[in-house]
Amino acid sequence: MSKDSKKLGVFALTALVISSSIGSGIFAIPTDMASATAPGGALIGWLVAGVGVLTLCLSIVYIGQKKPNLAGIVSYAEEGFGPFNGFISGWGYWLSAWLGTVSVVIMMMKTLSRLLPVFGNGDNFLSIVVGSCLLWFLCYLVNRGVESAIVLNTIIAVCKIVPLALCIILAFVFFDMDTFMTNFWGTQSGQFELGSVASQVKNSMMTIMWVFVGIEGAAMMSDRAKNQSVVGKSTVFGLISLAIIYVSASILPYGILTQDQIANLPSPALGYVFTKDVGNWFPVMVNIALIISLFGSWLSWMMLPVETTAIMAQRKLLSAKFAELNDKGVPTFSLVFMTALIQIFMLTLLVTDQAYQFAYTLCTASMFISWLYVVLYQVKLAYQHKNMPQVILGLLGSAFFIWIIWVAGFDYVLLCLIAYLVGIVFYIKARQAAGEKKIFTTGEWLLVAILVLGALLALVRLMTGQIVI
Repeated sequence: MSKDSKKLGVFALTALVISSSIGSGIFAIPTDMASATAPGGALIGWLVAGVGVLTLCLSIVYIGQKKPNLAGIVSYAEEGFGPFNGFISGWGYWLSAWLGTVSVVIMMMKTLSRLLPVFGNGDNFLSIVVGSCLLWFLCYLVNRGVESAIVLNTIIAVCKIVPLALCIILAFVFFDMDTFMTNFWGTQSGQFELGSVASQVKNSMMTIMWVFVGIEGAAMMSDRAKNQSVVGKSTVFGLISLAIIYVSASILPYGILTQDQIANLPSPALGYVFTKDVGNWFPVMVNIALIISLFGSWLSWMMLPVETTAIMAQRKLLSAKFAELNDKGVPTFSLVFMTALIQIFMLTLLVTDQAYQFAYTLCTASMFISWLYVVLYQVKLAYQHKNMPQVILGLLGSAFFIWIIWVAGFDYVLLCLIAYLVGIVFYIKARQAAGEKKIFTTGEWLLVAILVLGALLALVRLMTGQIVI
């Protein structure tokens, strides 16, 4: 078999994008959306987010065509704006990856609590103990290279897709237009003070953007694709497929239950939408399948941040320690470092009843940084090639991500900057080890100052109660 025949084609890479993006978020999205917006605002939110994410995907396509040698979106920032910007993008991607793992852990415990009442709401002391044991067990498994088990991944994929497809089919069957149109714009009195349609759209943005984390999967796997054309097509096809799935799962429940009823469903909510029409057995079946699916997502997400830091270390943006491999080809130090951070974050279950939302919001906010670098590099690259339509595309994407950081994720991006202070220390040591005498340029020193001031602002707002976790 030729080397090229082993490469991934459009279908395989599109499937990878869909699989990497669909996680715990889609099973919780009915309640998260209903708590933020009425059906009208939700539809507008999906339209706005869809256009923004489309600019990201088309930027990835264009950059891939012009710079096929670049491996993944983390390298775009370094190529376009220098090593420190490459570190910022990579560190943001790493933060997003392990915070995404935290959200999977929390959703796992919440789902278990629906089947075993001893776990309370999935946030009691027993939940933390059991979750911690599972966390370190998976750390051990990943360190032994078990993440490559194809049979396990296949079983997990089936457990994820089958109940999800069944839920969407049932949503179409039981959908009622009169129910859907009741309080369509959220203007009638009810449980929620939703405010204007514009505020509803704003409030729904973080939930919507969270489920698109992973859309860059094809670009991150570009070295395994047959060519860059495959990467581009897979990214766009993946976006279209995900949009159909996510819109169906979040919008159709408005035509089955009232907004108040959806918002008060147990989390993860998707299975409970159909209890009155199908029976109490249905959410149990969905939750069992979800637990299996979450186990697979957990296993996969444990490797993603580890691979990210290993790549950054190879590019001398982090200490070489992060790239040291054991006899199974796994960077043990990076894995244990990341697992310890997840363990610490799990303690937030004891101080907030919104730990899942907090974890995925931080995950999405940190990913905004990496995504913003993609569209900024799109602008620079297109301008160099005097391609004005592509420049406009990049400017539109840049405006979108700057806007969404400001209106939906500003406080959470500030919180992420605290973690950047630790990362900068690693970056300095890595550059010194690489023999760099001048670690930062004048412009990069300005960027360092902005990061430090942002982190200090986050601490002040956190201590004064302006940021609530």
